Amino acid sequence: MRLTLQRVSKAICRVDDKICGQISTGLLLFVGFTESDSEDLLPIALRKCLELRIFEDNNGKLNKSLLDLNGSLLVISQFTLYANCSRGRRPDFTHAAPPAQAKDLYDKFVALCQNSGVHTETGIFAANMQVELLNEGPITINLEFN
Repeated sequence: MRLTLQRVSKAICRVDDKICGQISTGLLLFVGFTESDSEDLLPIALRKCLELRIFEDNNGKLNKSLLDLNGSLLVISQFTLYANCSRGRRPDFTHAAPPAQAKDLYDKFVALCQNSGVHTETGIFAANMQVELLNEGPITINLEFN
């Protein structure tokens, strides 16, 4: 499981010019799965995202987590996190989980996010999405769980 996490002051996901997910202060999570991933990784990944101290305290130090700020999550499925670009000019996505497996893991991850008490919005799995964000910092972190 790979995550690209971005600290945002706002993020919006649109499909067919309609907003399907929108948050203010929080984290934009791009989530990708590989065929060897299992749902055992999901709570570990969520906990890491919720507890990472990447928000500033009153002294400008990165000492606060999303939970400390009562921030929100925007979770977007992103199979391209498993792109292999080592050969040629066209990315190879053979390491990404098959769509049915990825959708199942994505749906379970979103449900965990929602059940955590954190306001959670999403994109639409396998849709052509337009994601707009204002990255604060900028802070972008890549996480891998296996």
